[in-house]
Amino acid sequence: MVSGQHEENDVFVAPTRARPIWRGLIGDPLGASFAALSDAILWVPVGLGIGITAWFGMDHAAQWRDLSVACTAIVVAVIIRWKAAPQWWFPALMLALIATGVLLTEWRAQRLSAPILTYRYYGPVEGRVVKLDRSSSDRLRVTLDQLHIGDLGNDRSPHSVRISLHTEPTHLTLVPGQRVMVTAHLMPPPVPAAPRAFDFRRYAYFERLGAVGYARVPVMLVAHRSGGQWAAHLRSYLARAIVQTIPGQPGAMIAALTTGDRAGLTQATNAVLRDTNLYHVVAISGLHMGLLVGIVYGAMRFVLVLIPYIALRYPVKSIAAVTAIVAATGYLWLSGAQISTQRAYVMALVMLCAILVKRRAISLNNLAIAATLLLIITPEALIGVGFQMSFAASAALVVTFAQWARIARRLSRSVAVIGGMVLSPLVAGLATAPITAAQFHRISDYGLIANLLAVPVMGTVVMPAAVLAAVLAPLGLAFPALWVAGVGTGWMLWVANWVAGWEGATRAIVQPPQLTLPLILFGAVVLVLAPVRGRVIGIALMLWGTILWTRHSPPAVLIAPQAEQVGLLTPSGRALSKNGAGFVAGVWLEADGDRATVTQAAQRVGFSGPTGVRVARFGGRDLVHLSGRYAEQNLEPYCRDGALIVLAGTAPADAKTQCDIWDQPRLRRTGAVAITQSGKVVTTRQIQGTRRWSQ
Repeated sequence: MVSGQHEENDVFVAPTRARPIWRGLIGDPLGASFAALSDAILWVPVGLGIGITAWFGMDHAAQWRDLSVACTAIVVAVIIRWKAAPQWWFPALMLALIATGVLLTEWRAQRLSAPILTYRYYGPVEGRVVKLDRSSSDRLRVTLDQLHIGDLGNDRSPHSVRISLHTEPTHLTLVPGQRVMVTAHLMPPPVPAAPRAFDFRRYAYFERLGAVGYARVPVMLVAHRSGGQWAAHLRSYLARAIVQTIPGQPGAMIAALTTGDRAGLTQATNAVLRDTNLYHVVAISGLHMGLLVGIVYGAMRFVLVLIPYIALRYPVKSIAAVTAIVAATGYLWLSGAQISTQRAYVMALVMLCAILVKRRAISLNNLAIAATLLLIITPEALIGVGFQMSFAASAALVVTFAQWARIARRLSRSVAVIGGMVLSPLVAGLATAPITAAQFHRISDYGLIANLLAVPVMGTVVMPAAVLAAVLAPLGLAFPALWVAGVGTGWMLWVANWVAGWEGATRAIVQPPQLTLPLILFGAVVLVLAPVRGRVIGIALMLWGTILWTRHSPPAVLIAPQAEQVGLLTPSGRALSKNGAGFVAGVWLEADGDRATVTQAAQRVGFSGPTGVRVARFGGRDLVHLSGRYAEQNLEPYCRDGALIVLAGTAPADAKTQCDIWDQPRLRRTGAVAITQSGKVVTTRQIQGTRRWSQ
């Protein structure tokens, strides 16, 4: 009787609820865990990210309004019916976040709108130095704002321009904040080298970079200081002081990882660091911020504990935490507040504030808060490789070490420490490998070995010595600490060069199709955040993306945006129509996963004929590239039988009916062109759509 009464009460205590269709179809994989606020916080950046990705994926600027209106209407409908359908609150939240992500990105794009140079310009350029770095050809490159360009008015002048200096100044040390003048060649930001290649115009738009160019004459100083740029000026001053104290690449590396100024690093150093997966040590990120905060917090707490009067009367942990917050804030300001540094700073700030209020901070929640803040402030950061790699590595480390902590308790201290040192670069490398392969078309086979040999030295030698040098610098006693740091960076560079010299140190990877990386990354997010049954969806998405990648083949024909190069895919690799247009051809070969040089690719069997008239066969018809001074005069003999002609000039109107001509006026409208094996034509304009930066 008691049992029966108990069963009857259970029926009334737990009444059945209507189950939404999406739960019935997939078996409620997300479960009831979304009822917790902490779980909802983890999904906030995911919803924003989907909306931001949708905005960038639209091929027309007006489509964002349609998506936002649709999402908002659904959210309002769910809110109105909230009491009748409370189980739909999570889908409503996600739709609201998606709509917010779209609106935030559109608002940001409107806010950053600035004039873009629409023609080639040669003449005087005056402006304030805001940034110094080096180009891919190892030339000093200067970014200027507050511009005066010829007779352009303020309403037509770009917000900033970037100029590569073919003649480095010997009479002048360039530093941010100076006002300079130079006679330069300027042009609009270049279009992508291929329809799905890196879109520099989009990057330049969000950087408010209205023109790029070069100068063959020296820069002239107009004024030593023109206001602002205090952090950049101090960064440049400290970097020069470090390099003067510790000359060569070891000193330049100290300057890079302490101040964020990488102008002193040569392209050869950058190349070996990338080939060994060590470039993250000079890109200020969570590793640097974590080491700095840990060193400052630990050192301050240790010193205060040694003073009984303070240790017995004041909250030592709180004082150390506040000191670490001040140090982290100064480091963020000095280093230029890059995306990875901002993410690391927010995470460190949340954890240190948790110490102040005597609460335990959950690292995955900290990561979600950091991602949310960054996406609200700079939505365009989502499509940047720095944001993707930084958060992928951080999330993987947080999840992995939460499990490792349970295992490490059963091991000896030495084994646990060594295991953690091995596990950290392994997990970070695996988490970022798909992003590295997709964005840089290469993967380091021995990156784990290089990181195991170099990263511990950075944590135990370089960063502590750098912090000590900063403390001793006001007393003029920084040299010994900097010398120790230089020994550490010298070791790291030796490791990078040694490992990069191994046979097969890097492997070329073909560029994936457009949906591959989003599928893999979103699948990884679901795998980490969803309950057990929902992880099947994450695994399925990652497998789907991987299958698309393995089945993808590069375009059969590629046409450069100014008709300066043509590439034909052959059994031996992509054959180039000529030995030239090195930048565009290099981008093509990298995307193909082809390690050949431009010269080697131009010598492959595929095209034949004299210089300026290169002929190949594709799809049963002639593929002809006409270039040089007499390109237009050579058109008539080859324009027959529907031949595919790439003309570095302008074709007469009557010739276009006899063959398929891609001349320069047509390519200016379409951008670079890719043609598949089946003959499908894909242009850059089709991929970009009608956007602010593609006009």
